[in-house]
Parts: sequence; C-alpha cells; structure tokens
Amino acid sequence: AALQKLRGTSDLSAELEEMLGEQAAVKGQRAKNPWELFQNPALRWQLVSIVVLSSAMQLCGNDSMYFYAAYVFQEAGIPQDKIPYVVIGTGSCELITSVTCNMIIDYAGRRPLLLGGYIFMAGWAIVFMVALSQQTQISWMPYLSMACIFAYILSFGIGPAGVTGVLPTEVFDQMSRPAAYMICGSLLWFNLFLVGTAFPFIVKSLAHFCYIPFLVVCVCTALYVWFFLPETKGKSFLEISEEFRKRNFKPKTRAGFYKGPEEIKTTTL
Repeated sequence: AALQKLRGTSDLSAELEEMLGEQAAVKGQRAKNPWELFQNPALRWQLVSIVVLSSAMQLCGNDSMYFYAAYVFQEAGIPQDKIPYVVIGTGSCELITSVTCNMIIDYAGRRPLLLGGYIFMAGWAIVFMVALSQQTQISWMPYLSMACIFAYILSFGIGPAGVTGVLPTEVFDQMSRPAAYMICGSLLWFNLFLVGTAFPFIVKSLAHFCYIPFLVVCVCTALYVWFFLPETKGKSFLEISEEFRKRNFKPKTRAGFYKGPEEIKTTTL
C-alpha cells in the first residue's frame, strides 16, 4: 500500500519481486560497517566508484566558483549592492538543475549525465581561466567570465550533483548501503574542508590559472566514468551486481551475489 501511494500506480509486481529477491539473497546477514566494505574484494569496484565520485563532487571546484563570483560580477559592471543577489542567483541555478536532474535521470541514464557534466565542466574551466587572464585587456571578457560561472554551476547541477547521491543505493545491497553512505558523507565533508583550506593557496600560486587542478579532476573523473562505471538505468540490483562481478572477477552465487574466499572453499569441499 505504501509503494502504491508513493509510485501512484497499482502495478508494482516487478519492483516487489526485485525487493523480495534481494531480501532473500541477504537473509541471515547483518549490516556491514564501513571497514568491512574495504576488506571485501567482491565490493572493490563498487567502493572505488563511490569513493571517486564522492570525492570528485567537492574536488571539481564547483564551490570555488562562488569565490570568484563577486569579483567577476563587479568587473562586469553590476552595481555593488546588487552583487549578493546575483550570487544567490547562481546558487538557485544549481538548485534548479539538481531538481531537474532528478526528474530526467531515469530517461537520460546515470552515465551520460555524469559524463556530460564533468566534460562540460572541464571545458568551461578552460574558457574561464582564459577569460580571467584577459579580463583587464579585453572589455567584454568579464561577461564571458560571468557566463562561465553560470555554465559551470549548471553543468555541475545537471550531472554530478543529481546523480552521485543515488549511486550507493543502486550498487550496494541492503546490508552495505548504510556503510556506503557513511563513507560518501565522510568524503564529501573531508574534501570540502580540503578545498576550502587549499584554494586560497592555489589562487596565490597559480593566479588566473588556479582552475588547472579542478580541470584535472574533471577530466580524470570523466575518464573513470567512461571506462569503469556501468550504466544502472533500468537494471535490477542483481543485474548491476553482475556488471561489477565482471570487474571484480569473483564467482557468482545462484542468488546473483558474490562468494567470498571462505564460501568458495566450503563449496569446493
């Protein structure tokens, strides 16, 4: 009844079958702690994926765009007393695109949104650095810098911001998800602290080219998504597990889950 109310339809047989199948597969198991995820070789690529994507959420430099926003808007001729409202507008863009991403994620797919988001962010980072370096020489460059800020934030919101949070639910089973989200949350806050602490020193060292580290992060994350992250759109958890099984090179049980070393030894005996 709760699912029918949530989905708005009475035809839930496929979803219920998947939930019950996953529940039966983990029957008798206890919830795992974060350290156990690191020790389990059958979850290696799932764990690597959420570590890479959760870290990239902060290391991509999206929050650092707000550091430059007031300066760029001032150079573009926006009155000083109106700049705080324009900065709020950039945050509103991120909110709107994140909500939009959640509306289209089941149609577009996870990989295209992530891949497109990081590729566009890498491209806008290059344009932004060029615009900053020429801002005092060419009169219309501040407007290009301002457009880059909005474009960078929009690219982040439509891709990484909306997709990264749902991946642990899709690539981990019911017993591993709480620990996976603890790891994701810890990485988000740690990397936010890292970027906030290091960014002033990066600006001081690289000046207008301070976005080179963030550009590298965006390119590397896009390459990881392209080569290693399977698409989860329209797939059951067991199908997604099979995709990762091929990367983990672990024998598969009848239920679709992975055998650990002790299970393999027992089965063989």
